[in-house]
Amino acid sequence: MEVTTANPSSVDVAGYQRRAAHAGVVGRWSSANENLPWRPEPRSTPQHWDYRTLRALALEATGFVRGEAGALRVLTLLNSGHPELEATAGHLYSGLQVLVPGEDMHSHRHSPTAVRFVHESDGGWTAVDGERMPVGPGDVVLTPALKWHEHGNGGRGPVVWQDCTDDPLVTALAASHFELFPVRSHLAPAGTGDPAPVLPAVEGHEAGTLLHRWQHVRAALADLGAAGRGWAELRLGGPHGAPDLSPTVAARFLAVEPGTTTPARRHTGAAVLIVAAGAVTVVVGETTFAARRGDTVAVPSWAWWSLGNAGAEPAVVFAYDETPLMRGAGLHRTETEENR
Repeated sequence: MEVTTANPSSVDVAGYQRRAAHAGVVGRWSSANENLPWRPEPRSTPQHWDYRTLRALALEATGFVRGEAGALRVLTLLNSGHPELEATAGHLYSGLQVLVPGEDMHSHRHSPTAVRFVHESDGGWTAVDGERMPVGPGDVVLTPALKWHEHGNGGRGPVVWQDCTDDPLVTALAASHFELFPVRSHLAPAGTGDPAPVLPAVEGHEAGTLLHRWQHVRAALADLGAAGRGWAELRLGGPHGAPDLSPTVAARFLAVEPGTTTPARRHTGAAVLIVAAGAVTVVVGETTFAARRGDTVAVPSWAWWSLGNAGAEPAVVFAYDETPLMRGAGLHRTETEENR
């Protein structure tokens, strides 16, 4: 086929673009690659959610959303940068859930990995892959992808936790699966000691890989002693010695002593921060939030962020992010204030 060239001034560029669009293509001509961003341009924006406001709304919903539907009674934290997406920051989901006394969920499983940070619980429990565990305030529970799990409230007050998942990522990849267990509970009938129908044999879970207890976290942070710099960081490991909770989600606790501010950092991949104890000032880019216990803050990808504690009591923040996803894809990049 003969290739011909023409004087650019004589070409009907608008007509060419119409024909290209009809064929389902678009030209990318710039040698400077101007069609793509030169640096991360996240749609997510820095945002703050007040726990007291969300808690009141979640409790109000228990009055008109039936307990049988409790598996889906969750308040999703929507980011104003993309309100049409059920994403709190980047490809991370966060939602507040409440179980009233005597309520439980139908056992189910799904493709997204779920991490649950417990705000309030006196008699709450969760069961993952046949293992039932009581949960208390500050505990972190991991539900690996496609593991049967269920939850319940055997106490006298509400159980409140925050779902922290990679739902937006799994949905974007068109890889989401959800399944209800054939009967309400996947646990063995009380007193029989027999496994529930069709449940695969339960493998022994390593201590601390599905449930990270708050008292153990506080003890570990105290042992770190803020490393002589006024703050300390403790990463949570996953099953079977994995360095992260899952291949897509990492989680950590950060302790900040009174009068201390952490060095600013930024990284590819979003993060969601939940105040576990005390109060902090969260600076995200040019925005500053005053966050109290239970509050949530969204940190977009590649935004500088830091934590400050101007109070008289130590503060602790639970943070989860997309670091493993970025690292696995070869896209992980991080900077700190020291090399800013």
